[in-house]
Amino acid sequence: MNIPKEDLYDATSAELFEKRNYVKDLCFEYNSIKPSLLEKRDELMRKILGRAGENLFIEQPFWCDYGYNIEVGDNFYANHGLVILDGAKVTFGNNVFIAPQCGFYTAGHPLDYETRNKGLEYAYPITVGDNVWIGGMVTVNAGVTIGSGSVIGAGSVVIRDVPENCVAAGNPCRVIRKL
Repeated sequence: MNIPKEDLYDATSAELFEKRNYVKDLCFEYNSIKPSLLEKRDELMRKILGRAGENLFIEQPFWCDYGYNIEVGDNFYANHGLVILDGAKVTFGNNVFIAPQCGFYTAGHPLDYETRNKGLEYAYPITVGDNVWIGGMVTVNAGVTIGSGSVIGAGSVVIRDVPENCVAAGNPCRVIRKL
C-alpha cells in the first residue's frame, strides 16, 4: 500500500503524546471502577468517548488512544477487552454488539522503514453500520466500512469493506453468504 505523504503525521509529537496519556489515564480509571458501579462507569465512558447514544455498555477492560474520535450510536454493547486505536474517526451505528477481545485499528505504519523509523504513521477511519454483530477476537483495520445488518465471524481479520446484510469471516475476512 502506497501511502500519500500528506496522510502521514508524526505520532511521536508532544501534543499527541499528551492527548494519548490524558485518555489512557481515563481508561485506567474506568478499568479500575468496581463493575457494579454502573452509573459511575457510564459517566466516565461518556467523558472518554466523542459521542455516545442511549444504552451504552462497555465491559472492562477498555483501551483507546484518544477517545474523542470514537462515536457510538444507541444500544451499543462491547464485551471485555475492546481496544480502539482512534487516530482517525471510528463510528459505530445503532444496535452494535461486539464480542470479547476485539480491536479496531485506524493507525498504520509505512512499509518503508526509513519513514516508519521517523515516527510517521497514517490513520484512516473505520465505520460500522447499524445492527452489526462482531464475533470474538475480530480485528478491523484502517479504512474499513462494515455495512449495516452484517455479522463478522469470530477470529476474522477485516482488511476490506464488508457489504450490508451478510455474514463475513476469515483471515482475510470475506463474505460467506448474504442475509
